[in-house]
Amino acid sequence: MPVPGPGYSITVRVEAPPSAGAAGDLTSAVGRVGGVITAFDVVESHTDRVVVDITCNAMSANHARDISDTLGALPGVEVRKVSDRTFLMHLGGKIEVTAKVALRNRDDLSRAYTPGVARVCTAIAENPDDARRLTIKRNTVAVVTDGSAVLGLGNIGPAAALPVMEGKAALFKKFGSVDAWPVCLDTQDTEEIIRTVELIAPVYGGINLEDIAAPRCFEIEARLREKLDIPVFHDDQHGTAICVVAALRNALRVVGKDLSDCKVVVCGVGAAGSAIIRLLLQRHTGDKLGPVDILAVDVDGIVHGARGDTDANLRWVATNTNRDGVSGRLHDALVGADVFIGVSAPNLFGAEQVATMAPDPVVFALANPDPEIDPLEAQRHAAVVATGRSDYPNQINNVLAFPGVFRGLLDAQAHTITDEMLLAAADAIADVVDGERLNASFIVPSVFDAAVAPAVADAVRKAATATA
Repeated sequence: MPVPGPGYSITVRVEAPPSAGAAGDLTSAVGRVGGVITAFDVVESHTDRVVVDITCNAMSANHARDISDTLGALPGVEVRKVSDRTFLMHLGGKIEVTAKVALRNRDDLSRAYTPGVARVCTAIAENPDDARRLTIKRNTVAVVTDGSAVLGLGNIGPAAALPVMEGKAALFKKFGSVDAWPVCLDTQDTEEIIRTVELIAPVYGGINLEDIAAPRCFEIEARLREKLDIPVFHDDQHGTAICVVAALRNALRVVGKDLSDCKVVVCGVGAAGSAIIRLLLQRHTGDKLGPVDILAVDVDGIVHGARGDTDANLRWVATNTNRDGVSGRLHDALVGADVFIGVSAPNLFGAEQVATMAPDPVVFALANPDPEIDPLEAQRHAAVVATGRSDYPNQINNVLAFPGVFRGLLDAQAHTITDEMLLAAADAIADVVDGERLNASFIVPSVFDAAVAPAVADAVRKAATATA
């Protein structure tokens, strides 16, 4: 199922004969091994040779090597250099700190730093709330991880997690004008993480927990929310839940179903799956629009009370889902289901299982990079299909949520975050897709839609103000 994409984009610099057919030979060679050329640039021209940069997308690192080897095997062609464009983007990191004020002379320096800065320090000491007005706390978020559950890579540690956290910070700035900084902690001890975040909190207006493995992430978030007077948001839980609830609202509009009439299967009961279930149930109990029944499925099958799970999160899930106490595996859960939401593992079922679902089923296969079912297989029977991938329609991406959520929280100078704010964010995302644009291939807006972050921020700010 993998297709060439920009995540494995390379530029191959080759020296080739100056013949009329050289360009065609080079491009044909890339095409024969499945590469997709995105640029072809002549960088040098001589009477006896040309030097060309061929930029193309590949499917994997091995596929990229195949492309360069194939080019090098052509008669008269020499591969000078192969550049991995993803690694080039990361050289030296992706973010930096810049000053917002000019420091041109002694006058500027005396106000930005000593002696003038002492007056500002004294003002904050006398009124600590002024830190939100007079320092970076007003617009700064810590992106905190221990590197224990990074993307689909697992427990790779804090240093290896840093490129992801840098990327997160860049997205905060791009889409929400929020200044964010990576805080990668060299510990996976729950108490040390909680205490460390507690100690650094005075600098920040919010804490974004990221890529911390379940079940520790639940306790870390809950206890930090109790201890801190700033919002604590675990994006793997709540960012995902917001986007899924938004997408599901619009998907059900497409198929003409009410959430209250749906049987929903949630596959994967870690951080994301549990948060999705909690937010769906909150919508049900809050405005009577939520699902009547949810079946949660993990590696041991359908979650139910008689399984005897010792994990506190699974016990909560068992208590609040599966009203009829059914048991079985994922394939059993799918029979008669209106909605499948997967945040688990690749290739768990096929089109034959989708055929057993209720008429016009909705399939959200969000495991990344390889979803629970091939989207093309799902489309054989599903009315609406969504993934977490950018190369298929209906990408459910947390970038739709977290920049606007924190923009709204910071603007409201919020001290906490509530389910009402999460649901407000979900509705704001869904509402960006108006009735004229809504269809089975467009249930959520693009992450580059400039209307999304301001809409989410406004909704969260209003919800925060209402509960203040």
